[in-house]
Amino acid sequence: MKNIDLSCITTAFELPGHRIVRNVGVVRGIVVRSRSLVGAIGASLQTLLGGNITLFTALCEKARSEAFELMLEHAAERGANAIIGVRYDANDVAVGVTEVLAYGTAVIVE
Repeated sequence: MKNIDLSCITTAFELPGHRIVRNVGVVRGIVVRSRSLVGAIGASLQTLLGGNITLFTALCEKARSEAFELMLEHAAERGANAIIGVRYDANDVAVGVTEVLAYGTAVIVE
C-alpha cells in the first residue's frame, strides 16, 4: 500500500501543478465516538467557567484525525495518490454518540 503525500490532499476539485489522469472514486473514513463519563463530567465543569471546552475540543480533534487517517488508508488501498474535494461531516447517532466522516474523491495524478 502506497502512502499519499499530504500535499496531494485538498478541499479544492483540482490540484495545481498536477494533472488528474484517473478518478478512482469516493473514499471515506468513519469514526463513531462516545464521551466517557469522566470526560462528560469534566466538560460539564468546564462549561460552568465558560470559554473553550478543551475536553470536547480534544475529543473532536481526535475523532477528525482518525477519520482522516482512515480516509487516507481507503484511498491508498484503491491505488490513489491524491484526494480532492475533501470534506468532513458529523452526526449524532445516539445521545452522547457522534459519527465523524471524512470523505473525498480519490484520484491518480501526474
